[in-house]
Amino acid sequence: MSCGKGCSGKEKQLDFSQLDAILEQYRGTAGSLITILQKAQDIYGYLPRAVIERVADSVGLKPARIYGVATFYTQFRFTPVGKYLILLCQGTACHVNGAKMIEEAVFEELGIKDGETTEDGLFTLNNVACLGCCSLSPVMMINGETYGSLTKDKVKAIFADYRKQA
Repeated sequence: MSCGKGCSGKEKQLDFSQLDAILEQYRGTAGSLITILQKAQDIYGYLPRAVIERVADSVGLKPARIYGVATFYTQFRFTPVGKYLILLCQGTACHVNGAKMIEEAVFEELGIKDGETTEDGLFTLNNVACLGCCSLSPVMMINGETYGSLTKDKVKAIFADYRKQA
């Protein structure tokens, strides 16, 4: 099971030991593709082409079929994310209370828009439909940590703290 022509040099050097253990665990289990893809993304942070091809080989499907399933669900990523994944709520309460202003603050501070990663690989921004924290709106999460009642100044301070940690 090799990577194929379309894989980058970095992908060809991926460690498949954890993935192979998952593939073995679910071998022959009907309906396990999404679980396998979720666990693969947990390992690599996204679904590299080499991983898609390895999963396809293991489950007996064509890579295009795997991509078809994975692209249907927004939870799956096909490019690496930054060390800090920012989920910015765009739900109704956040929208009404300034989510656009917060998105502008993120762009001013980090120079990225929805779906982009900073050049240094530290931050990735993803707009999401709702984080379920309406009473804290506008709200964002960074690697599972919730930040609410945001203002532009709060956003700047939060990113300054993360940069110090990095």
